Amino acid sequence: MTAVIRYIICVLILFIVTNEATAQKASDRLKSEQQRLEHQIAATKSLVEASRENTQNSLEEVQLIEKQVRYREQLLNNIDNQIRASELKIKQKNQRIALLEAEVVKLKQQYADLLVYAYKKRNKYGNLMYIFSAASIEEALKRKLYLEKLGEIQRKQLRLIHQNKELITEEIETLAQERKIKLALADQKSQEREEILIARQEKEKIYQAYKAKEQEALAELRLQEEKNSELQQQIQDAIQAEIAAEQARLAKLKAEAEAKLKAEQAKQVTVLEKEQQPVFIVAEETALAGADFAANRGRLPWPVEKGAITQDYGKHPHPTLPNVFTQNNGVDFTTPKNAVVRAIYDGEVTSVINIPGAGKVIIVKHGNYRSVYSNIQEAYVTKGTVVQTKTPLGALLPNKSGNVSVAHFEIHEVKDGQVKQLNPNLWIAR
Repeated sequence: MTAVIRYIICVLILFIVTNEATAQKASDRLKSEQQRLEHQIAATKSLVEASRENTQNSLEEVQLIEKQVRYREQLLNNIDNQIRASELKIKQKNQRIALLEAEVVKLKQQYADLLVYAYKKRNKYGNLMYIFSAASIEEALKRKLYLEKLGEIQRKQLRLIHQNKELITEEIETLAQERKIKLALADQKSQEREEILIARQEKEKIYQAYKAKEQEALAELRLQEEKNSELQQQIQDAIQAEIAAEQARLAKLKAEAEAKLKAEQAKQVTVLEKEQQPVFIVAEETALAGADFAANRGRLPWPVEKGAITQDYGKHPHPTLPNVFTQNNGVDFTTPKNAVVRAIYDGEVTSVINIPGAGKVIIVKHGNYRSVYSNIQEAYVTKGTVVQTKTPLGALLPNKSGNVSVAHFEIHEVKDGQVKQLNPNLWIAR
């Protein structure tokens, strides 16, 4: 029976150790995620402080604070998961200590029984009399082996008791360390909650300031929408002009090829005229199918070296005006003041457009795709410039606060003479 109990205890301990190893891997992953979130929070916070130097009511600050709050909420979830993992470890340690203590109790009871038996047989002649009183030599040998086995069992019992006590001491030490980790995580969780509360209070102050100037904000929003509409129209016109020029060039090449073919056919008066194969001119844009660019979907670098995405692609509620929505045709990156915009892939600059009051727009061609960079203060390239991945294109305009810049970035696809707007969030690395 004792052997069966020991086997069951060994299986349970092995199960607990295996669970602890799995839990350790999950814990390492959670800590890595925590470090990533803390880095994002620090980067966003530095941009908030830069934006706050000259104004407390900037739209970029509202967006950055909201981003910071989301990162902190994700960090809280991460800490909660680590606390739950720590609690699971503590529970497993307690279970293991209980199993070891139960085993020690059994071993001590068994050892006590052996001592009682040994006390009863304490006469130094008792063992010899027990052996010599056997009815035969075989029985005497069996009794001798039995006494030797009994002594070995006593020594094993003592060793097992000491080993289990040492294991209990080790488990208690690791349990104390795990409880320290849990308390530290709980303290950090409390601090993060306070930071979230402070950030939301700051956002509320900014919101109230915007609320007081709602009409002014609405007028500014309408002006921004008009500028955005004008910008989109000029981008579309530039791309359509590229398409028209390319089509005209291809049509000219085709006409020249057809004229050349007709001239050759006119010189030939043989049966081979009927077997002449037509000449197909492959469009340059089709030949550059953009396979390499498309293959990098989701892995393209950011158009700025560092910053924070403060507005994604699509329709979004206005951060301060109720029931008002804005449409973003690209992705906005808030960056350090006058940051440099860079090409996201190899290509050729096809347009550098000057937008009065809104800086410059640069369009780069990548086969059937176009990347568009707006809010440029100074362009480093001109039309026809061949660029490579991360080639500097220009410096950004500062925003109204004068302490940060915002890069507006778009991606378009040209197919069958039509321009399709794409979601840049799906193309850049995240």
